[in-house]
Amino acid sequence: MLQIEEMLALAEADCAPVWAKIARVERACFQRVLACLQEERVGVRHFAPSTGYGYSDIGRDALSAIFAELMGRETGLSKGMGGSMHFFDVNKGLMGGNGIVGGGLTLSIGTAYASKYRGDDRVTVCFFSDGASNEGWFHEAINMAALWKLPVLFCCENNLFAATTPSFKTLPDPDIYKRAHGYGIPGICVDGNELDDCIEKTKQAVKHARQGHGPTLLEYKTYRVEGHCMVLNDLPVHRPKDEVKRWAAKDPIKLYSKKLIREGKITQADLKTIGQEVEREIAEAIEFAKNSPKPDTQAFLKKAEERYAI
Repeated sequence: MLQIEEMLALAEADCAPVWAKIARVERACFQRVLACLQEERVGVRHFAPSTGYGYSDIGRDALSAIFAELMGRETGLSKGMGGSMHFFDVNKGLMGGNGIVGGGLTLSIGTAYASKYRGDDRVTVCFFSDGASNEGWFHEAINMAALWKLPVLFCCENNLFAATTPSFKTLPDPDIYKRAHGYGIPGICVDGNELDDCIEKTKQAVKHARQGHGPTLLEYKTYRVEGHCMVLNDLPVHRPKDEVKRWAAKDPIKLYSKKLIREGKITQADLKTIGQEVEREIAEAIEFAKNSPKPDTQAFLKKAEERYAI
C-alpha cells in the first residue's frame, strides 16, 4: 500500500491524470485486518471511506485495475468512470468508496441485514473516519444495527484530522468508541499502529457478530502523517512538525518489520527483495493503465439514460 501511494505521487508529478488521497502509514493495519479475515475464510463485505483503493483486497490481478481506474481508463474497476472515490469490486467484497463523508455507514446496514436474512456467515465491515463520526447517519446506522443485532463492524479510523481540521476542535470526548455504550453494543479501543492489536480485536468483533450478538464499534487510534490529499497540503498551524515526527516514528510497517526480524521470521535482505518485487509489479500496473483505452463516454451516457430513464 505504501509503495502504491508513493508511485501515485510520482505519477501525478509526471502529469498522469491521477487524483488520490494519501494515507500511507495509518492504513497499513487495515490492510492486514482485511487480509486476516480473508485468510480465515470469513465472508466479508466492506465499505471504504472516500478512497477505496487503500481498503481494496490488493493483489497482483487487482493492481492493474486499480491504477487504470485512478487514471480514468476503461480497464479500471469502475470502467474509468469512478476514480478513487468510487472503487467497486463486488466479487472481492469491496462494496465501494463514497464521495459523501460517512456515506457507507447506512449502506453497510443493507448488506449486514442481507446476511442475517439469509442466515449466512458473512460479516460487513464499514470503515469511516473521525470526521464522519459527527454525521447524523453515524448514529442512525449504529442504532438500527444494534436494534436488529446485525453482523456489522463499524471501524472508525481516528487519524486525528478531518481534512485539515484537528479532531480536538470537533470531538468533545476524544474517545469515539465510548459512544457505543449508548446503544448497548461493545465499543473497543484499538492501537491503530500496532498490527497484532488490530488483528486480535477485529477477530474478537467478528466472532461476536457471527455468534448473532450484533455490531461492534471499533476505534483505531492512529495518525495521518501525510497531507489529506495531493491537492491539499497541510498548513503548519494544522500539523506541528514535532507532532508529525513523533507519530512517524510509530510507522506500523517499520515497527512490524523490525519485530519479524527480531523473531527470526524474516531478514533485511528478504524485506529488500519483497520491496523490489512490489515496485516492479506496481510499475507494470502503471504501464498497463497508461496503455489502456479511455472509456466511451457516449456509451456510458446511453446506459445511464436507459437505466434511469433520463
